[in-house]
Amino acid sequence: MVRVHLDDPDLPLADLMTEWPQTIPVFVKHNMLCVGCLIGPFHTVTDACAEYSLDQEVFLTELMQAAGLA
Repeated sequence: MVRVHLDDPDLPLADLMTEWPQTIPVFVKHNMLCVGCLIGPFHTVTDACAEYSLDQEVFLTELMQAAGLA
């Protein structure tokens, strides 16, 4: 079985939120519409940060903290 890594640049947002549901409040905090979005299986953290003009490193750190990985 392949181990999923939250910081994998190719990890789709839908998979990220399925594996680490505790990250969902981070998306909500930033007023992102990614939770339940039909594009979630195709977009990555990089895509979402570009779409919402967020600093990717800062956002990824927040996700890692929420997932208990930092």
